[in-house]
Amino acid sequence: MSDPARALTLQFLAWIAEAPRTYAQAMEAWRSTCPRLSIWEDAILDGLVAFEGGATRNASRVTLTPKGRALLGADTGGRRETPAAAPRAAVLVR
Repeated sequence: MSDPARALTLQFLAWIAEAPRTYAQAMEAWRSTCPRLSIWEDAILDGLVAFEGGATRNASRVTLTPKGRALLGADTGGRRETPAAAPRAAVLVR
């Protein structure tokens, strides 16, 4: 994982850990049309987040998996950091 992608992934995981989030909330805050910044999709594929309950997928709760908690805990040294609000749109800086 490249450094910018790792930083965004950790920010995403911290955002999920900070408060209960629904699938719809995560999609609204973290979706991207940039194929280089697929943080949300990569976290799902890498098994860092999972979905629980909800009558519909949009209402289901997004949670960290043990793998996601371990990655977040390893980066923060076990302390929880409170991230800024999730970005509305990602910007690719060259």
